[in-house]
Amino acid sequence: MADTVFFSVSMSLDGFIAPDSAEELMGQQWMELQQWAFPLRFTRENLKIGEGGEEGRDNDIAQKTFERTGASVMGKRMFEAGEHAWPEDAPFHTPVFVVSHEKRDPWERPGGTTFHFVNDGIEPALDSARDAAGDRDVRIAGGGETIVRYLNAGLVDEFHIALSPVLFGSGVRLFDRVDAGRVALEQTSIEPSARTTHLSYAVHLR
Repeated sequence: MADTVFFSVSMSLDGFIAPDSAEELMGQQWMELQQWAFPLRFTRENLKIGEGGEEGRDNDIAQKTFERTGASVMGKRMFEAGEHAWPEDAPFHTPVFVVSHEKRDPWERPGGTTFHFVNDGIEPALDSARDAAGDRDVRIAGGGETIVRYLNAGLVDEFHIALSPVLFGSGVRLFDRVDAGRVALEQTSIEPSARTTHLSYAVHLR
C-alpha cells in the first residue's frame, strides 16, 4: 500500500493554480505560471517536446515528484480540461482515478496512463489509487476543488507548492473553501530558485 497521499502544484503569488476556463488552460497566463517547469530536462522528456533541457534542483524536484507517484486522483473538471490539452501520450504514465458522476469505461492511453472513472466519491477513488500505487505514493493531481475536498476530509499527508512570480487576478484558487479550523500545516522546507520558490508542508488535523 502507498505510504503517502500528497499534492504538488504551481501557484501564482495571489493564490491561483489555474485560469477560470478550460479554454485558457494552455494560454499565456497559464504558461507563465508553469515557466519554471517547461525548460527542465525532465519536463521536456516526459512531454516529448525535445531533447536537452535544464538540470539542477528544479529538475530534481520535478523528477522526484513523478517517480514517487504510483497513481493519481483528479476531479472531473481537470480531466475535461486536460482531455483536450494533453498529448496522446498523457504525462501521468500511471493509473489515474477521476472522481466523476459520469459512468464511463476506462480510457487507456499510450505510455501507461489509464483513466478510471469513479462514481461513488473521493474516498473510494483514493482507495483504488492506493491499491494501484503499490509501494509508491498517491498524488491528488487537482483541480483546486478536488484538492480541498481531500484536505477537508483529512486525507492529505503533505503537499508541495511551486510559487511562481506571476499574478492572475482571478481564476481557480488553491485554498478556496478550505476548512481552516480543521487543517493545520507544518512547513518542512523552502527552496528558492531562479524561476520559483519551492514550499513544502506536512498536513495535520487540528
